[in-house]
Amino acid sequence: MATPALDATDRRLLDLLQQDAGRSLESLAGEVALSAAAVQRRIRRLKRDGVILGEVALVEPAAVGLPMTFVVIVELERERAEQIDGFRRKAAAESQVQQCYYVTGEGDFVLIALARDMDDFEALTRRLLFDDPNVRRFRTSVVMGRPLRGTAVPAGRAG
Repeated sequence: MATPALDATDRRLLDLLQQDAGRSLESLAGEVALSAAAVQRRIRRLKRDGVILGEVALVEPAAVGLPMTFVVIVELERERAEQIDGFRRKAAAESQVQQCYYVTGEGDFVLIALARDMDDFEALTRRLLFDDPNVRRFRTSVVMGRPLRGTAVPAGRAG
């Protein structure tokens, strides 16, 4: 997929939408000095071009009973394409896995996972890791605090 051309206004809109996707078109238009209709056309184009992937609500995990966050580095026994894809699908099927990255370095995957408590996390590791014969080993870190949490991509910094 070709990288879409983004001008400074597109980048500013992306930054504003990542701060609050629920802002009105009129509010966004005032920030970027365009009409609401022009902003709406730009947002539609950014969605069509795959720059904006979706709009979500960010939920506080503890508020829904998942106060613990874990960073898990997973090393596979074998790294053939079908095994990598199989583990990726398995991780994606686990609702407690928030993020799954196929990486270089010491491990093959880095997972960010949520749990109610240590027993809940142990059950997740049994399903996802211990029961998988292709998982050689994994290392887990418990997140002690969340001083920085976000999903924003600094669109205004690029280009």
